Amino acid sequence: MSKFITEFKEFAMRGNVLDMAVGVVIGAAFGKIVSSLVDDLIMPLVGVATGGMNFTDYKWVIQSAVMNGTEVIKPEVTLNWGTWVQTVVNFIIIAFCIFVMIKFVNKLSRKKAEEPAPAESEPTKEEVLLTEIRDLLKDRKPE
Repeated sequence: MSKFITEFKEFAMRGNVLDMAVGVVIGAAFGKIVSSLVDDLIMPLVGVATGGMNFTDYKWVIQSAVMNGTEVIKPEVTLNWGTWVQTVVNFIIIAFCIFVMIKFVNKLSRKKAEEPAPAESEPTKEEVLLTEIRDLLKDRKPE
């Protein structure tokens, strides 16, 4: 059993697993940001452009609710296609943002790879002198 625990600890502490965990957490936070962008900024503008439509309110009622006065005995059964449309818009925006981010990172990587290595600078006078002294000492015969 201790070998199993040791192997699991090695697996869990491997760099790839930790990197993936960080990616999942950041992805969840990024998803919330994009959801807010869509829900709070883009969809209201789409609603204005389409005459005040709010996609999340659109649904297809399969079976109406059974009511007894104001009491709901059996709730309505619906297909919420408007929520689905909003989810598709969220996906498209998230995919576009990730595409732009990856394109930017790739561009930075290419730019960094294309930069020439800095040329070696000329040795200083002191370095030249010290090199000459070293070479003279090497050539000197022991007495």
